[in-house]
Amino acid sequence: MKPYHPVPVGRRALLPCLLVVSLASQAQAADLLTITRDAIDNNATLASARAQYGSVEAGRDVEQGDLLPQLTASGQVAHNRQYESQRSSLAAGGAGSSGESDDSYNSAALSLEATQALFDAANSAEVDQAERRIDQQTYQLAATEQQVLIDVASAYFDILRAYEILEARRAQERAIGRQLEQAQEQFDVGLIAITEVEEARASYDQSRAERIAAESDLQVSFEALERLTGERYESIDALQETMPVTPPEPSDRDSWVDLAMDNSPLVLASQAGVEVSRSGVDISQAQRLPVVQAFANYDYADADQDGIEGHSSSSQVGVGVSLPLYTGGRTSAGIRQSTYSLEASQYDFEDQRRQTIQQVRSLYTQVSNDVATVEARAQAIVSNQSALDATRAGYEVGTRNIVDVLNAEQSLYDAIADHADARFSYVIDLLTLRQQSGTLNVEAIESINDWLADDQSVYLTLPDAREGGRYDEAMDIGAPPQPES
Repeated sequence: MKPYHPVPVGRRALLPCLLVVSLASQAQAADLLTITRDAIDNNATLASARAQYGSVEAGRDVEQGDLLPQLTASGQVAHNRQYESQRSSLAAGGAGSSGESDDSYNSAALSLEATQALFDAANSAEVDQAERRIDQQTYQLAATEQQVLIDVASAYFDILRAYEILEARRAQERAIGRQLEQAQEQFDVGLIAITEVEEARASYDQSRAERIAAESDLQVSFEALERLTGERYESIDALQETMPVTPPEPSDRDSWVDLAMDNSPLVLASQAGVEVSRSGVDISQAQRLPVVQAFANYDYADADQDGIEGHSSSSQVGVGVSLPLYTGGRTSAGIRQSTYSLEASQYDFEDQRRQTIQQVRSLYTQVSNDVATVEARAQAIVSNQSALDATRAGYEVGTRNIVDVLNAEQSLYDAIADHADARFSYVIDLLTLRQQSGTLNVEAIESINDWLADDQSVYLTLPDAREGGRYDEAMDIGAPPQPES
């Protein structure tokens, strides 16, 4: 299929206020790439994922510490009070004897102990599991980064989508409003019946309701960008009318599935989770093995007790072995528990793999259909414009009534809104396909950014924004927390 480049087909004439052209004296509008970079720097969810990665990485060092030399020092300083009272009846001559002693003295003691694991299968398996957790967290961080990219792009294009639909509804309201005025004038001079005026009024009220709903959609879409980036933007670049709308490349659905199986961070993270659980089984089984460690210790003691001078010390060097003989069934139960956890993680991986394949296939089909839909929607504008012109001509010569004209106008502006919706759906679906296949990155966002028109901007200003304080307070989401050094 040849690339489809939609033609404006008179939309600018129909919607003279579709886009606000930025003036040279005004601040340059933010584009998708700029906002994406802001999100990478400021997004709270992504910052949390990075901190979580750092935590998991530090966990490996915690586990490795158990395999490195351990040195422990302990000391004690004490004041002692010792009192003794003794009586004996076995003294010579049958006379008993007695004695008392009362001593108060200070004492000090110091102990040093060093150990080095020579063989500890459980701790070694825990280090291996920590490494597997880092692998898993790496993929989860990549998945979070890609989710932030798609969230920013979706929020960006949702604003543009809502704006174009709003402008279509505004133009529709103006056109039907003029039709209502003409009907009222014709009724006043007796050319038409009151029923035609009421028909025009009903259509006008409906168009007004649709315009209000479109304004609400636009206002709601404004705040998503601030939540994602922590920044407020005065305006953003609009999407070019002649952006390329082409089928996804590669053009084979199975090729996208292969990309996803090799690159999807969600699939890879789930697969790494299997290895984490497998390491858990190794840890449980290692509880049955002996632990061998070398040790050395030194003890020193000194006291100023009456009648005793000097100090005592001792040292020891050796190798110790410990072997659990019976743990009340705890070890066996731990092995069963970790084995079930491994089985569950394998099923989770299979579920994630199937889910990713299904999503990639569905999105590929959706993007392919979007290409045809955009083309069909553009042609629908041309057809509905021709139908409206013919209906108006028939109305002027009396072969059509006002209801026919109103319906034709409604169909035209519906076609305009549907075309805008189809264009942005294509862009978002294409990016989502890249996300699910694991190929969404800043470079992909940059290629989409080239589709924007830097001389056309949409201004993100809510009706009450000029009121100042209360609006700023409502929009202020607060500064991010500052990590402790």
